[in-house]
Amino acid sequence: MIRPGRPALARRAMLFVTMVFLGLAAGCSQPSPEMTTLRFWAMGREGEVIVALLPEFERTHPRIHVEVQQLPWTAAHEKLLTAFAGDSTPDICQLGNTWVPEFVALDAIEPLDPYVAGSAIIVADDYFPGIWDTNIIDRRLFGVPWYVDTRLLFYRRDLLAQAGFAAPPTSWQEWRQMLAGIKNRAGPDRYAILLPLNEFEPLLALTLQQDEPLLREGGRWGNFESDGFRRALRFYLDAFQRGWAPPLTNADISNAWNEFGRGYFAFYISGPWNIGEFKRRLPAEVQDSWMTAPLPGPHGPGASIAGGASLVLFRHSKSKAAAWQLIEYLSQPDVQRRFHELTGDLPPRRTAWSDERIAADVYTRAFREQLERVKPAPKVPEWERIANEMRLVTERAAHGELSVEQAARELDARADKILEKRRWMLARGAAH
Repeated sequence: MIRPGRPALARRAMLFVTMVFLGLAAGCSQPSPEMTTLRFWAMGREGEVIVALLPEFERTHPRIHVEVQQLPWTAAHEKLLTAFAGDSTPDICQLGNTWVPEFVALDAIEPLDPYVAGSAIIVADDYFPGIWDTNIIDRRLFGVPWYVDTRLLFYRRDLLAQAGFAAPPTSWQEWRQMLAGIKNRAGPDRYAILLPLNEFEPLLALTLQQDEPLLREGGRWGNFESDGFRRALRFYLDAFQRGWAPPLTNADISNAWNEFGRGYFAFYISGPWNIGEFKRRLPAEVQDSWMTAPLPGPHGPGASIAGGASLVLFRHSKSKAAAWQLIEYLSQPDVQRRFHELTGDLPPRRTAWSDERIAADVYTRAFREQLERVKPAPKVPEWERIANEMRLVTERAAHGELSVEQAARELDARADKILEKRRWMLARGAAH
C-alpha cells in the first residue's frame, strides 16, 4: 500500500474542512428574505383542522409559509393577554366575537376598513349583517367573520304533535301555549323545556329581541331595569314558576341528549354544534322526531345571539400584507364550505350557503333563517363579566329568591360597579 504524500493529505484535509463548513452554513442559514412566515393562532377544533386548508394557500402563495399554533379555548384568553403584554402577539388570530372590544380597547388589533375597501374577495354585503356588526367598534371594522353560530330551538316534533300542535311557535304567545300544553300532558316528572341555569345565553337571546339595549349611554351604565329586559326576564322566569322548566344546571342533567331522546323535555335552546351530537347520540327510534326552528319573538319571528369567531390582524405584525392575503383566502366562499365540512361551523357569508350540501341539511335551514336576525351582545370589554353576573342573579330569581324587579335592580347595581372604570376612562378621555 502506497501512503499518500503530505501535499495530498493537506489538500484532502482542506477539502474536508470546506465541506463541513458549507454543511454547517447551510444548516444554520436563515430562510430566504423573500419568504414570509406567518404566525397564526387558532382555538379548539378550528385549530386542529385549519392545517388541512393551508397547503392550497401556500401553493398559490409560494412566498408565504403559515405556522399554526393551536390553543385550547380555556387558556386562549390569558395566552393572548400575556402575548400582548410581552409584545409577542401572532400576525393573525382567531378571536371570539365578544373578545373583540377588549383587544380594541388595548389597541392590540388593526382596523381593517382600508383592507376591505381594496379587496375584491371580502364583500361586506355578503355577510349576515348581525355577525358583521360584532366586529364594528366606534364605526371601525376590526375583524372579518370566520364562522358564525347562534342559538335557536331544538324540539321534539312528536311531543308537540301529541300535545295538539302541528308546527313550532312563531311568537311568545304561541310558545306559552305549547309549553303549557306539553307540560300538562307530560305530568309531574317531565317538562316542556330545558333552560340550564348555568347558561346565560337563552335569556340573552330573549333580551336581544327587545328594543331597549342592555347597556345605556355608550356602555357606561346597566339598563336592566328597562321595560324590555324586565319583559324578557318575566317570560324566562315564568318557565320555572309554572313548572315548564326544571330549575337545574347542566351538571344536574346526567346527559342532555339522552334526556331529550327519552322525552324529559321537548324544547332546548342550543347552537349548531348540537346538530351533529343529536345525530350521533339520539336513539334510532327518535331520529325522525326532532327538528330545529328559529326562535320566536314577542310578536313574531325573533332575534338571537350573533356568536362565532373572527379573524383579526395584530398591530405589531411585521407582515400585515401577507396576513391579509391569508384572511382573504380563508374568507372565500369555497374555502368556507370546506371549513364547514371539516368542523360543522356555519359560514358567515350568504353565498357560501348556496352549496347544495349545506342547503340539503334540513337541520341547518332554521339556522340560515335565524342568521338574518342575529344581534351582537353589548360591545364593551366588560361584557363577559356582566353576563356572568346576569347568570348568577337570574339563577337566584329562578329559585324564587328575587322578583323580576329585584333582579333587574340588582343587575343594574352590579353592572354599574363593573363599568365604573370604563366611565372614568371615557370621562378622562373626553376631558383631554
